[in-house]
Amino acid sequence: GGRVENLLPFHRTSLALHVTNTALIIVLLYLLFGEVWIAAAIGLLFGLHPMTVETIPWVGERKTLLAAFFALWSLLFYLRYTHAHTVIAARNATHTKARANIQSTADRSTWGFYIACLFFYLLALMSKPTSTPLPVLMLLLDFWPLKRLKWRSFFEKIPFFILGGIFAIITYISQTNTAGSTLPTETGIWRIPLILCHNIIFYLYKIIWPANLSSHYPFPTPLNLSQPMVLAGVIGTCILIPLLLISLRWTRAAFTGWLFFFVAILPTMQIIGFSNVIASDKFAYIPSFGLLMVLTSFLCSFAKNPRNLSNLGLKFASSVAVILFVLILASAESIATRSYLTHWRNSVGLFQYMLSKAPNAPSLHNNLGNAYLRLGRYQDAIEAYKQAIRIKADLAAEVYDNLGNAYLKLSRYQEAIEAYKQAIRIKPDLAESHYNLGVAHNSDGHYQDSIEAYKQAIRIKPDYAEALLILGLPMARLVARRRR
Repeated sequence: GGRVENLLPFHRTSLALHVTNTALIIVLLYLLFGEVWIAAAIGLLFGLHPMTVETIPWVGERKTLLAAFFALWSLLFYLRYTHAHTVIAARNATHTKARANIQSTADRSTWGFYIACLFFYLLALMSKPTSTPLPVLMLLLDFWPLKRLKWRSFFEKIPFFILGGIFAIITYISQTNTAGSTLPTETGIWRIPLILCHNIIFYLYKIIWPANLSSHYPFPTPLNLSQPMVLAGVIGTCILIPLLLISLRWTRAAFTGWLFFFVAILPTMQIIGFSNVIASDKFAYIPSFGLLMVLTSFLCSFAKNPRNLSNLGLKFASSVAVILFVLILASAESIATRSYLTHWRNSVGLFQYMLSKAPNAPSLHNNLGNAYLRLGRYQDAIEAYKQAIRIKADLAAEVYDNLGNAYLKLSRYQEAIEAYKQAIRIKPDLAESHYNLGVAHNSDGHYQDSIEAYKQAIRIKPDYAEALLILGLPMARLVARRRR
């Protein structure tokens, strides 16, 4: 039951989901590696990490938490399903004479886990389409640490791939018809490897060193090797990938954990453009589980080092070292998280903070203007909108429409009319701008112009109830003026 003036219920829900997701990650790590206290320690690092902040105070991002909640449950049931198969296989190997009966029992005991896994995958897809790669992530788990990757592993994922494919198509159509999307052929294929290399290193850097976090990481301009972060991304990726491949000689952990992260975050990598940012903290929420697996595996190997097992003193020392390592990281994360949270107390402060990191982002100036407008600070809103326009004169029509709204609130009708007309020049089919233009004309006493603007809004959007309702007002006033 939250409202704009009372966001606490939303924040409580999001925090509860995040805490639950942290607990689910601990359970998953325990089931995969068998060390409960190491799993709990790594879960703590996830729960406190500053990059998880964005998903909680931003009430619109509850979908990220909800999708993660269902995706983690799906993985949990998948592990139960694979465990049941492993147990049954072991029994079959021991009791060959009763194999048929045992196989029948296996089918009944594993069928429920499989259906539950598929059901929670469906719920994750319904929450947010970034859950689409989950079947591929299951195959990666089959490769490591489950080590059960066979042809059967592919066949049992077919229903998952069909479901994911359907939702991928729905997502693309929906995004294209609403917020818009950009295909690689429209911007140049050469941009894709640069974006991928940039983001591979960018996300790893932010996870390891979560400083200067923001909800807006703009595309480097120009997007080429002259930009330091793009160049660092290309060089870093060219070093990282060979090292991960070489590591396969000793362990599958590093390569598979990184590949888990990459596959999970791939839908948000802007191969198909859907946003004006190149990366976002919230996109790393679930993919980070792949890196958590690598860290858990490393700490388990350190704590179980065979050389330490014969010496209780060394074993105790290694355990203490792991605990101290985790506590130091958790303390550092807590400080960084609390510091970052202070910028999320109100919208104006948040957008001002983001502008301090990306001062030339016109969308942030527009959003700051919207925040001022809601607070009744109309002159500040006008300045913010004008700054957005100065940075990018051919900005989206919505900014000019917002500027007109701010002028209208101050009864500066002529300036509002000019702003609405500019919005219409950029986007002639924006019904809201025609409607707002009608309001401005009506307020300034130009009733015939107001009628024409309302009618145009209705032609564009025949079910525009507000325009249909208010159209009668300038008509009545025009009739009354003529009678006088």
